Amino acid sequence: MTADARLIWTAAIDAVRPERLLATSTVESRIRNAIDGCDRIAVIGAGKAAAGMAAGVETLLGTESLSRHRVSGLVSVPEGCGRRVECVEVRATRPAGVNLPTPAVVRATEEIVRLVSSLTPRDVAIAVITGGGSALLAAPRPGVSLEDKIAATRRLSEAGATIAELNAARRRMSLVKGGGLARACRAGRLVVLVLSDVIGNDLEVIASGPCMPAETATNGSWTTPHGCRVEHLIVGDNATAISAAEAEARRLGYEIVPATILAEATAEAVAASLADAALAALVATRRDGRPRAIVSGGEATVRVPHDHGQGGRNQQTVLAAIDHVRQTAGTWPDGLVIASVGTDGEDGPTDAAGAVADAAIVAAIDARGLDVAEALTRCDAYPLLAASGGLIHTGPTGTNVADVRLVLVSASISHVT
Repeated sequence: MTADARLIWTAAIDAVRPERLLATSTVESRIRNAIDGCDRIAVIGAGKAAAGMAAGVETLLGTESLSRHRVSGLVSVPEGCGRRVECVEVRATRPAGVNLPTPAVVRATEEIVRLVSSLTPRDVAIAVITGGGSALLAAPRPGVSLEDKIAATRRLSEAGATIAELNAARRRMSLVKGGGLARACRAGRLVVLVLSDVIGNDLEVIASGPCMPAETATNGSWTTPHGCRVEHLIVGDNATAISAAEAEARRLGYEIVPATILAEATAEAVAASLADAALAALVATRRDGRPRAIVSGGEATVRVPHDHGQGGRNQQTVLAAIDHVRQTAGTWPDGLVIASVGTDGEDGPTDAAGAVADAAIVAAIDARGLDVAEALTRCDAYPLLAASGGLIHTGPTGTNVADVRLVLVSASISHVT
């Protein structure tokens, strides 16, 4: 079952790889329509999937357009998410696992702003905006230093702020967020291709909305004071990954069970909803013998204590699920797997993407005398899960649509009544 779980979360990640998402007739027709008759094309952007998105744009344009329209550009990505792209510079501007802006991010952002400001009404800009873009596109307002911005973001994050709350604060401190990048653009058209890591796909929240001011209509189409026509197109999101995960689970023989799992809440609350749904599914499977799967998505929050350990929201969620299942059922039942994984391959400041729990992993926790309650209190899930074999490692995936949570149950049940 744990091997099945790995196939399922891998299918979810593969489904939101940017090159695949951009290879559609909808995206191609939007790009072709935008560049018809234009002079230059500039490709700019930021995020964990920005390199793949830029590569996908180049593939759509084709060799002739790349040359004829003198395509150039710059995208800002984390270390480990780069790749070679023919005409667009892909620049790693922050370390992997450190979701905060750096001086290199600020320099790249300044170059991006200069580029779009140099365009004319006969030119087209294509922005690729993906999850993780907030920390990879930074231009602090006058009177706000980069250090001030980092300190404020860190305090909010450690206090358990949601992505919407974090990005609202970032917009207030930035010249390029909240539509600022679009306002700097002098091209005739700006096409914004978005890979969303935000549940609900609020364009103001994704990467803090560099091309989306708060007062704009929800469809993302507007005209800047300089006459640049801006249009947004969401090419993929968390629902895309969830749909692919469910399809793979069905292929493996699991019946998909609808369940109400919290999308955005504390890791402990998400874990409780996962655990309760898992135990209910176990009862049903014990009754009829049919294996079941529950797939959900979202992004939990973690309130980090001052003396915290090492971990991430997915690791905290799975560890809290282990605790909740054992408190509810008395032990970890056979035939149960719970996993939570970040589609970007990052979970907090660690080298893990998330965590998985099954009977063998929970037995290893007990055999080593590891203290689950203490690890939860200190947000120190990583060393405990590392010692018990519960960490998920994918490496940087080059995409980002938030997290995928998974419950699998089979008829091999001995402890649930």
